[in-house]
Amino acid sequence: MSFEVIAWTREGAVRLLDQTQLPAAEVYLELRSVPEMVEAIRRLRVRGAPLIGIAAAMGLAAAAEQAARQGGFAAGWLDEAARALGEARPTAVNLRWAVEQVRRVGEQALEAGEAPARVAARLRDEAQRIWDEDAAMCRAIGEYGAALIPGGATVLTHCNAGTLATGGIGTALAAVYRAHAQGKAVRVVSCETRPLRQGTRLTAWELARNGVPVTAITDSSAASLMARGEIDLVLTGADRIAANGDVANKIGTYALAVLADAHRIPLYVAAPRSTFDLSLAHGGLIPIEERAAEELDAAPGAEVYNPAFDVTPAPLVAALVTDRGIAKPPYGAAIRRLFG
Repeated sequence: MSFEVIAWTREGAVRLLDQTQLPAAEVYLELRSVPEMVEAIRRLRVRGAPLIGIAAAMGLAAAAEQAARQGGFAAGWLDEAARALGEARPTAVNLRWAVEQVRRVGEQALEAGEAPARVAARLRDEAQRIWDEDAAMCRAIGEYGAALIPGGATVLTHCNAGTLATGGIGTALAAVYRAHAQGKAVRVVSCETRPLRQGTRLTAWELARNGVPVTAITDSSAASLMARGEIDLVLTGADRIAANGDVANKIGTYALAVLADAHRIPLYVAAPRSTFDLSLAHGGLIPIEERAAEELDAAPGAEVYNPAFDVTPAPLVAALVTDRGIAKPPYGAAIRRLFG
């Protein structure tokens, strides 16, 4: 890939590409504290379900290192820091999962009476493990997903599920990158993705930077392209997947799923195991984040409804592409086998 989204600095800070500045400028942030990382996650400076989990884990480790240098941890610091990071955004399950992994490691080290510097080192090792694991899962998703993309296919995608959203080459876009590398002459149509235009600002930027042919469209153009036979498949990522296969993803995914079903176009969802929430029986239980009214730029005096995500029912999903293989309906049993 031709850019770096996240990294450690030599001083132990977390270096992030500020995605709110794209595509106009590549601006990097260096974050050392929990409040700084919480702000970056809430303001979408870092985004994408897998990546915000990685960033939060790294942020907790970086803050622990700073605390260790300043004499150690106050009572309850680790739990409070983990809680603040875990609540920064409510829908993506990866965030709380990753933070809890790191918190548990730190708690065990503290209970064993380890020195603050050693505790911080253990947190960093765990955050790095989560990052490495996600990169490996992305590679596996890419291999499995590329098998679903025929040569010469035009793939419609929504929001951003590539390098900018993960610790590796992406989820949905991982399949595109692998198909492109295999010489399949794949072409991507990227929906604008209102209200923050992650499709035109981020996905189109990322694909163009990496040499993959991409056409950006408004969200409302998808139906006409499908009707004209110009879309072969829809491929998206996910922020949370319930035990029955219902998928929470960026708002507008459900509409695309309905359109794809009406035009007999398969819709595939790509996600790592960390995106599945088996504690939720169905998508109606997934908490849906609502964004600030100002993001919609509505007329003064108008009420604003601005959810960040919607839920696509499992029957509209042709397959779930995971790092352990491809799951097909009925999803309840297929998902249990993936995690068995």
